[in-house]
Amino acid sequence: MHLTSALLLPALLLTGCAQSVDPIERLGRKAAEQVRPHAPHGPSPDQGYRRWGLTEPLARPPRPDARALALTPHSAGRSLPRVMDHVPTRDPVVFLTYDDGADKDPRFVDMVRELRLPVSMFLTDSVAGPRYDHFARLRELGAGIQNHTLDHRVLAGLPYAGQRAEICGQQDRLRSRLGLRPRLFRPPYGTYDTTTLRAAADCGISALVLWRAAATPDGLAYARGEHRLRPGDIVLVGPDETTGRTLRDRTIRVLRRAQQRGLTVGRLEDYL
Repeated sequence: MHLTSALLLPALLLTGCAQSVDPIERLGRKAAEQVRPHAPHGPSPDQGYRRWGLTEPLARPPRPDARALALTPHSAGRSLPRVMDHVPTRDPVVFLTYDDGADKDPRFVDMVRELRLPVSMFLTDSVAGPRYDHFARLRELGAGIQNHTLDHRVLAGLPYAGQRAEICGQQDRLRSRLGLRPRLFRPPYGTYDTTTLRAAADCGISALVLWRAAATPDGLAYARGEHRLRPGDIVLVGPDETTGRTLRDRTIRVLRRAQQRGLTVGRLEDYL
């Protein structure tokens, strides 16, 4: 036994594991415990992706160009919203969009939070209305909340008054329920006509947002162009009534496909 250990042993045997009676020492110990970092709840940030079924972390998106994309080109002397199914960018990002608001799984909120996943929700009042609190939570996490009409009617062919009522009505509803007036609009079923553009413009809409890729039970279906994800693609993560996959599962499948292409997810509202 070393000399130092032999000298300390009697003192340790006398005091044992008893707490010091010195109040100054106790105060210092308590303060040290308060500043000591606590173990985080749940998976560590570098491992959280595994919980959601990803094989690698989701890359952080680059900071988008500060120059805003022009969304209201002039057509026949009138300013109309731009119609787009992708964003013209070289950034290695795709954009996840969700329609209607039927799926209100709280676990999806957890996934958005833990993965810091930027998503855009195009809401229909007759579907989302009973549970706007769910979308308020998503909005607190940075999700974009956008317009998908009051009642999900096919707009093309309707008179101007009917189309305006559907679009402006949902603008008003989202303002009263969530305190916002969206700039982006997705027409139900992706169908529209010139009257839709006029009505949307008069309701304060800057762009009609369609999609180039859509999640299906069999994978991704492409509206046009290459059958693979490309930078700037807008992706519709729609319902899956065939296999019953959860919204989380459908989203993860898209994320895996994006990662295979060297892409990550950007926030649509940061680019438009």
